Amino acid sequence: MTAKRTSGGKGKGAGGIPAAALRFLEYYYPIHYKAGIGVEDALRAGQLSRHQVAMLWLIHSEGQDGRQMNRKAIERSLESWFEISGAAITKALRVMAQPPLELVRLVEDPKSGREKIVILTPKGEAHMKKMIAGGEAYVQRIIDHMSDEEIAQGLHFFRRVSEIVDGFR
Repeated sequence: MTAKRTSGGKGKGAGGIPAAALRFLEYYYPIHYKAGIGVEDALRAGQLSRHQVAMLWLIHSEGQDGRQMNRKAIERSLESWFEISGAAITKALRVMAQPPLELVRLVEDPKSGREKIVILTPKGEAHMKKMIAGGEAYVQRIIDHMSDEEIAQGLHFFRRVSEIVDGFR
């Protein structure tokens, strides 16, 4: 268990590092907008919107067997990431369900006639594999310039940030 660190005094951040929060903040936006948007663009491959990629990623990472997810669960997650309405989510899913994309199927939830389950089609599963390969290639270009120790530290940092932010909810 990791102990919670408190500010080391005025102008000090976590663990007493001077202005650590400010220093993290100064890196956050360049990382988010340069690397993060680069990863998103690699995942989009010029075919999907950022919202559609996020929906597919949610299904892949949090959905049942990485293939299906309740539409309301997608909506709850996306609302915490983007300013997006339920109607916009429905529209984006319908576009992905229709030709030429046909990446998902929307089926009635057996527990509720009003709710839908979003299921990746075989074409959607193949698209996810290509999407992940594109994102992996982009990230590989970044980590090619890092040592094994830097990679391990980066993975640890991202994992910890994710755990901490998940605890805020």
